[in-house]
Amino acid sequence: MLGIPTNATSLSLHALPGIGEILPGCDLAAVLLEALTAAGLALAPQDVLVVAQKVVSKAEGRFVCLDEVEPSHRARELAGITGKDARLVEVILRESTEVLRARPNVLITRHRLGLVMAQAGVDRSNVPEAERVLLLPADPDRSAASLRERLASACGVEVGVIVSDSFGRPWRLGTTNVAIGAAGVPALWDRRGETDRERRVLETTQVAWADAVAAAAGLAMGEAAEGTPAVLVRGLRLALPPQPARTLLRPLDEDMFR
Repeated sequence: MLGIPTNATSLSLHALPGIGEILPGCDLAAVLLEALTAAGLALAPQDVLVVAQKVVSKAEGRFVCLDEVEPSHRARELAGITGKDARLVEVILRESTEVLRARPNVLITRHRLGLVMAQAGVDRSNVPEAERVLLLPADPDRSAASLRERLASACGVEVGVIVSDSFGRPWRLGTTNVAIGAAGVPALWDRRGETDRERRVLETTQVAWADAVAAAAGLAMGEAAEGTPAVLVRGLRLALPPQPARTLLRPLDEDMFR
């Protein structure tokens, strides 16, 4: 995978239907392989499988029962500001290192993994039980690496795996998928030092490669009741060394908006 990367000239996105509710302890790699077979697909070198965070978290049992949560004073205070369930806010605080914004129906935090996101990724959507919420994987890069190893062991093909989640963005409406975990793929393509067509040296250009792939897969994955939490992306050229998704996190000392 070493060498100079080149842009893909043609991509195909294959959503994998038929993946049912994922339960804690489920062999997610086996479920994905079954879905590939049902779709008439087989993994090939240079393929990248983008998997929604939610099914990874479910397989890892990352649930919290709200009826077992006692809200702290800080959680109750923020619940009063945001209008959210104080028990939910308490779970969010436990997953966070810092609260960045609290407004009616909005709570933006810095997750302990370094991700800046709404509600520290704590989510109720597509969780069957009303009193349970789902957390992010404890280590999404490790989750991606584990899936990749299982897939390689089962089918003998080295592929890339991206664990994706939907993020809002400052000054932009809507959400888009980003990579929160990655294995076997480049995360950041640093093009500084290259030249443009006018032979000007690129000074700041860094491409969020894994985020771009996750965003493309999100178009096939959907955000609501589609039930397609995995997408096979084919046609990419993996010519950079692999990096974990945490490579994409901007260091705190470079944060210009604090």
